[in-house]
Amino acid sequence: MHLSRFAEEIVLWSSIEFGFIELPDAFATGSSMMPQKKNPDVAELVRGKTGRLYGNLMAMLTTLKGLPLAYNRDLQEDKEPLFDTADTLTACLEILAELVPHLHVNTERMRMAAVAGHTLATELADYLVTKGIPFRDAHAVVATIVREAIARKQGLDDFSVQELQRFSPAFAGDVRSWLNPEAAVRRRRAPGGTAPTNVRRQLRAIEKRLQRQRRE
Repeated sequence: MHLSRFAEEIVLWSSIEFGFIELPDAFATGSSMMPQKKNPDVAELVRGKTGRLYGNLMAMLTTLKGLPLAYNRDLQEDKEPLFDTADTLTACLEILAELVPHLHVNTERMRMAAVAGHTLATELADYLVTKGIPFRDAHAVVATIVREAIARKQGLDDFSVQELQRFSPAFAGDVRSWLNPEAAVRRRRAPGGTAPTNVRRQLRAIEKRLQRQRRE
């Protein structure tokens, strides 16, 4: 399931509509009709394998559901789905481990998408909270700003400090630093948050766990 979800993201993110990543040629195929097309075959195949492995799981569950306690000869049917699942999962893990390091990430395209749709509106509300305004009131203020931004067809970072002060006098020059996606990510330092320090801490924990498993 997790590999399928990851593969789906690769398929979506490598599409023309998203353009967040570019697949290496070694892990994609061309189209028989469209010369410019690069098909994410590896990711699509991994995604497709999930249906087969789910079938193996359902086969085993169906076999087990009618069995009383202790061994029954029905259980000889566990070998084929088990071995097929182990082989398929191993192959999927190996190919994705080879693919990921060779992905090209279009960071600028992703950054543009990160601020589309006024996603930093919550940052403005949080900013007002730091100035002593209750969140429910800050929410209402920022909702008004977003409506005007939509009407003017512009982003939140297009408002000057003076324009923002028309909506609330609590806005000051330091608000500019809040209208930044990188800063928004860094501010989420609570456990499970997106701050780079949190992510690095989790990566170290995962690496240590993998090292312990290898030793065992």
